[in-house]
Amino acid sequence: QVQLVESGGGLVQAGGSLRLSCAASGRTFSAYAMAWFRQALGKEREFVAVINWNGATYYEDSVKGRFTISRDNGKNMAYLQMNTLKPEDTAVYYCASGRWGVSGREYDYWGQGTQVTVSS
Repeated sequence: QVQLVESGGGLVQAGGSLRLSCAASGRTFSAYAMAWFRQALGKEREFVAVINWNGATYYEDSVKGRFTISRDNGKNMAYLQMNTLKPEDTAVYYCASGRWGVSGREYDYWGQGTQVTVSS
């Protein structure tokens, strides 16, 4: 059974940092891209960042320079280091596993999400 479990969300003041983790099990995740998406209340889900099996990365423009995606294939883990957080980063953050892409349709497994709230 394939499972993705996010952790690390919480409440932080603007300008602060959080590190999200995604623990994967049930498949050889080193062979797939891992991505982070987010969905704010009342808004559609949006792409945040992706890291391919070979370490290549791509970011949504608004998080470039502030967020860093990484992975540890030996531990089947993916991470999202979020610095200089802004209130507009408030959302439920989801990790996903699948093919490289930004639409969401490329990913066949998703976690349950972790809430990130940034206060002003």
